[in-house]
Amino acid sequence: MSQTEILAFRRRCRQFRWLAMFMVISVGLLVALMAWVFPLLLVLLKDAPWRPSAMLAATIWNLPIACYLFAVWTIGQTLGELANGRLIQAALPPALRRVGLALGAGGLTSVFVVTNLMRFLGQAKGGYLHFDVAGMTLGMIGGALFLLGRVMDQALAAQAELDEMI
Repeated sequence: MSQTEILAFRRRCRQFRWLAMFMVISVGLLVALMAWVFPLLLVLLKDAPWRPSAMLAATIWNLPIACYLFAVWTIGQTLGELANGRLIQAALPPALRRVGLALGAGGLTSVFVVTNLMRFLGQAKGGYLHFDVAGMTLGMIGGALFLLGRVMDQALAAQAELDEMI
């Protein structure tokens, strides 16, 4: 790769890092506004009854979003490290593991945790699992990314050992 291509790659990584930060902050603020701020404003401005159970239900409903936003934040952080010159071999395995855990946790939360906590609060009726294909898919992709991060760690350790022999 030429020096120009490396600089272009680093510039794109830096741009994507800022895009990831913008996404996490804007979506996080919108979720917080919908779950906590607007209900409190309704109570204060319209003299509506305060319903903490509705706020708790909105918080539970948004738990997978928090996991997914953590995955995006991790990707942005990793691309920022690459933009600053960190080697891909060093940055990628821990990022894959963290993103994999976040996506897996978000998928499991979406399919099992949200449904059962909402049933426990009396906010929903039905089964013990929410047939959420997107959540299931993200959970599976998260598990695969986590495993790939582990494999890359082992490959890098083997490469380091071979390099020492030479």
